[in-house]
Amino acid sequence: MIDRVYVGTRKGLFEIARAGKGAWRIADVHFLGDPVSALLPLDGALYAALDLGHFGTHLWKREGNAWRELGVPAFPPKPEDATDDPHPWSLGKIWSLEPGFVNGRLWAGTMPGGLFRSDDAGETWNLIERLWMMPERKQWMGVAGGEQPGISAVLVDPRKPDRIRVGVSTAGVWASDDSGKSWRIMNRGGMYNEYMPPERREDPIAMDIHRLARCAAHPDTVWCQHHNGVFRSEDSGLSWREITAIKPSKFGFTVAAHPRDKGTAWFVPAIKDEKRVPVDGKIVVARTRDGGRSFDVLHKGLPQRHAYDLVLRHGLDVASDGATLAFGSSSGGLWVSEDSGDSWTAPEGRLPPVNVVRFAA
Repeated sequence: MIDRVYVGTRKGLFEIARAGKGAWRIADVHFLGDPVSALLPLDGALYAALDLGHFGTHLWKREGNAWRELGVPAFPPKPEDATDDPHPWSLGKIWSLEPGFVNGRLWAGTMPGGLFRSDDAGETWNLIERLWMMPERKQWMGVAGGEQPGISAVLVDPRKPDRIRVGVSTAGVWASDDSGKSWRIMNRGGMYNEYMPPERREDPIAMDIHRLARCAAHPDTVWCQHHNGVFRSEDSGLSWREITAIKPSKFGFTVAAHPRDKGTAWFVPAIKDEKRVPVDGKIVVARTRDGGRSFDVLHKGLPQRHAYDLVLRHGLDVASDGATLAFGSSSGGLWVSEDSGDSWTAPEGRLPPVNVVRFAA
């Protein structure tokens, strides 16, 4: 039974526990007051990345009830002759943490767009230099608010752990089949953007990848919530098909893929660009069960009047049972479903703005 979900917020890490069928409660709080930028429950442990601004990035690991601080990813010094590189060579924050499906291996995606690997369960980290040193990286663009480009998603094929796909905001989808020794850009077929000049409409490096999600049982099936639409790939990102049936909007930041059913995925739509709020002030979840040909708009238990909660890239998760979901918003809302999204409940209390939601493994 899924009985716990971890919620990383702008003001701490909250443990939300099942308190009975359809009921959830805040069970514990960690790092109160500190921004949590990434979480990873794995093998009975919990990793939490903190973004402390002037005090830097910190990474903690809990085993049992004890927290212990780990080392953090670090960039080499920026060469003096790298004057054409517009991006800093220093860690801004850890934006994504994912398992490597090899004993002790973890992956971390960061701002300003670095990918790091640990082979000792997070004790030490190594920069994937082949990706960082590519000349194309200098073309990567920052995300909203003038920030640096960031790796918003790291997908590892559980069948072949050397096969990696990373989504960059903004620089498209990149692939490695040799654990990071070589890279190629993937999103050349079927994906497009609406925010660049017409001549760059299909430029793969100009694609703003908000979030990628992979079906664990069918890893070649990948869903993408892009800045201007939803796309689906059945060949691990080599080609893409736009999903046009999504309602009430094709804009959003997040997507969760069913762990076993490759046709099922969930999204939280919003109005794009100028507003970035739910359509008509109604919080809804869009679910497809047929690969994107049709969608259910789910709202039972969700606010339907004057609700302006935005769900960020890592703010939605589905548990390993494929039926329990949770999402949190930039306004501090949190909702949990135990029936694949048909109905939702909110734990008592109001949280700080939510950055990341992850179910216990």
